[in-house]
Amino acid sequence: MAVPQRMTVVTLGAYSVASLRAFYRAIGWRENEGSDDGYTSFTLGTVRLALYPIDQLRNEASPGENVAVREAWNRVTLAVNVATRDEVDEGFAAAVEAGARPIQSPVEREWGGYSGYFADPEGHRWELVWAPFFTDFG
Repeated sequence: MAVPQRMTVVTLGAYSVASLRAFYRAIGWRENEGSDDGYTSFTLGTVRLALYPIDQLRNEASPGENVAVREAWNRVTLAVNVATRDEVDEGFAAAVEAGARPIQSPVEREWGGYSGYFADPEGHRWELVWAPFFTDFG
């Protein structure tokens, strides 16, 4: 048997589930039933974004490793594709208003799209992107 070619959950280790929970609600996302300040999740199309205390996640996924040091960037970006260029600008402004740190304002990309990057309150990087050739975004 091979590993199925799909992703069902992305879990972000959170230093404060409560503050990230508040941020994602502030950008307009609805939590799944059963969410609280110890664990929360949001359904994003066919993938669930989970927020879990980083110490507990470390104990499960990386026992014995030090996660106390916050890195500026962990080499992972998460992307939300939208249907129009205007939605990139509108969503980017909404994220910043909700407390995101702008990393790079939306610009035309050499690959033919339009996108910008922001960081949530704990530094997780999100790309808000319009790619005219990518239409399967739920």
